[in-house]
Amino acid sequence: MGIGTSLILIAVGAILAFAVDLQSTIGSTVVHWYIVGWILMVVGVIGLIVSLIWLASARRSGTVVTRERDYVA
Repeated sequence: MGIGTSLILIAVGAILAFAVDLQSTIGSTVVHWYIVGWILMVVGVIGLIVSLIWLASARRSGTVVTRERDYVA
């Protein structure tokens, strides 16, 4: 999951958690959409943290390879 996907999950979760006042029944199960929104926001935040840690570790692990050349005079 990338940074963009994490931000989209956070945005959609915030919309469902704070802007939608809806309860629906699917089969015999009641769906509380604000709970779905909170779950999406938590997953988005976790994905954002993991993405930032991955980017930071990739930046630190750069190695520099140098070669010495023998010049014949």
